[in-house]
Amino acid sequence: MTVSSGSPGWYLRRLSRMGPREIGGRAGDAVRRRRWRSARPDCPNVTGARFTAVLPAGTIAAVPPDAAKRLIAEADRLMAGHAEFFGVDRDDLADPNWWYDPKTGRRAPWGYAFDVPYRNEEAVGDIKQIWELSRHQYLTVLAAAYAITGNERYAERVAEHLRSWWTANAPLRGVHWTSGIELGIRLLSWVWIRRLLDGWPGAAKLFESNPVALHQIWHHQRWLAAFPSRGSSANNHVIAEAAGQFAAACAFGWFPSSARWRADALRSLERHLRGNTFGSGLNRELATEYHGLVLELGLVAVAEADAAGVPVPESIRLVLLRMTDALAAVVDSRLRPPRQGDADDGHGLVVDGAGTDRWASLLATGDAVFGRLAWWPAVNGTDVRTPLLAALVRPTAPAVSRPAGRPAHFADAGMTILRGPAEIWCRCDGGPHGFLSIAAHAHADALSVEVRHDGVDVLADPGTFCYHGQPEWRQYFRSTLGHNTLQLDGGDQSVSGGPFLWTRHARSRVLIADASDEGVARWCAEHDGYRRSVHRRRVELTAASRELRVVDEVRGPRRAVHLAFHLGPAIAADLVGNRAQLTWTRDGEDRSAQLDLPGQLNWQAHRGESDPPLGWYSAGFGRKEPATTLVGTGVADGTQGFTTVLRFHG
Repeated sequence: MTVSSGSPGWYLRRLSRMGPREIGGRAGDAVRRRRWRSARPDCPNVTGARFTAVLPAGTIAAVPPDAAKRLIAEADRLMAGHAEFFGVDRDDLADPNWWYDPKTGRRAPWGYAFDVPYRNEEAVGDIKQIWELSRHQYLTVLAAAYAITGNERYAERVAEHLRSWWTANAPLRGVHWTSGIELGIRLLSWVWIRRLLDGWPGAAKLFESNPVALHQIWHHQRWLAAFPSRGSSANNHVIAEAAGQFAAACAFGWFPSSARWRADALRSLERHLRGNTFGSGLNRELATEYHGLVLELGLVAVAEADAAGVPVPESIRLVLLRMTDALAAVVDSRLRPPRQGDADDGHGLVVDGAGTDRWASLLATGDAVFGRLAWWPAVNGTDVRTPLLAALVRPTAPAVSRPAGRPAHFADAGMTILRGPAEIWCRCDGGPHGFLSIAAHAHADALSVEVRHDGVDVLADPGTFCYHGQPEWRQYFRSTLGHNTLQLDGGDQSVSGGPFLWTRHARSRVLIADASDEGVARWCAEHDGYRRSVHRRRVELTAASRELRVVDEVRGPRRAVHLAFHLGPAIAADLVGNRAQLTWTRDGEDRSAQLDLPGQLNWQAHRGESDPPLGWYSAGFGRKEPATTLVGTGVADGTQGFTTVLRFHG
């Protein structure tokens, strides 16, 4: 069933997932929104403001030449008006329309911010397309290009676009004042733009001597102080809000409320970083892209604190350290982390050009700030962001023990990584369905596996593709059938109440997680998402034969079964009966594997089907491409298991 957000039924389901405190807080927000419609105070007078949170001398000289070259190439592309957001090419960035969605051709309506129906694509357009440009992260790229080259044309373009945006987006007017995460990330961008433009003669006139800029900065912080994400929505959004508020209150601490905003934001950041992170260091949303976003936001916030001399609780640094070690533990041989849960390509700070590896950059920053452990994978790439952050962040070694060897099982998150020869990597999912009562960014993927060979997706997690506007695609990419696991009676393991809402969560438990044996690594887990039945899965990875064996059992009454295996887009499959020959190329070499599927099921290959969707892979938000999905159909009667064997050749 497809459920749209914003319908009366959705609101009732959403309300049912809230506790009394959250309901009270949201009621107060509603009253405040009505009051703000007519009561919009002016920014307090500011005199003598100075920007002091500058980069230390010599920082720019530490940027690696190849990283600088990629950045400048990206900046020049932006200067020519070209960019790509979520699979849509734009050629209008020389003079952008801030409310225009090039994907649908629609323009968001003007009016009081909280009246804009931003979830309605028919009325507004694709909100992600509209919001992304106004995060101003392309402007941080241009500002970084100025800092590296000294070429004032980059700085002048940044100033031109900021003035345009400030004029077109008066406080509380229009779609860019509806979501706190957008305001928080935009503030982070403005802080870094001012920092990177510090050598430009017009920097002070653009920011601290500009009443319009002061007005915007003040209203952004006032908004964030009034409308924090609450309760069941306090996921990565609240961390972005707190990080942006804190950074602005540190770097732009020119207002009577700055000290209070700074203190409140720091408390919120500390609380929610801990709340959003398992003790193992993995993000509780169990959505890897948001692990990266939260880690970036935390590192950027600490950089602002250290630049301003504001003490930061050691608990914040400890969480970021654990997150960094966890990331180093779960990546594959090519530094790719799991493709788990939702992903919308969101970043906390962008100062790099195309081709820069996000995960290598985070590990490089972790090395600079915390120090690498002996088992960390090597990072060979370079980036601009690491030397900039490392110049501001105080190197620290929190008084806590770190893993002596590479962790393979994260019990609290239910994630296990099995590794074999020839860079075989397998993620097994036996963790919680998602975070908080709505599990907004979860997928119905209990007991799914994800298998790679030398960084190539063989049994792939298909990804996310979209959030709003295409409900049938949103439903598919987060469905049980859309993952490498078993479906009963055509339904999902967990029950969806809308595109960011789950009303019933499958409960999983890991029974065996033993990756210590160099000969055979084993994992076993089960979940109760199908009422009256229990799905149990066993996985064994045998090093000598380079064989992965998956055994599925269904305990309970006779039920219809669909067992899906999604192949990566690079994999060609020749299916004959219940055997598929898999072939692909990596670095000019031909590779192959054999996939023996359960003979009790009838197998079919699906590729690029749209009615209903099946056989797709989304490499990034807004992008999808056909890929082969093998689906076996039959009956589970509780008397036998379904055995799948994947053997890698050569």
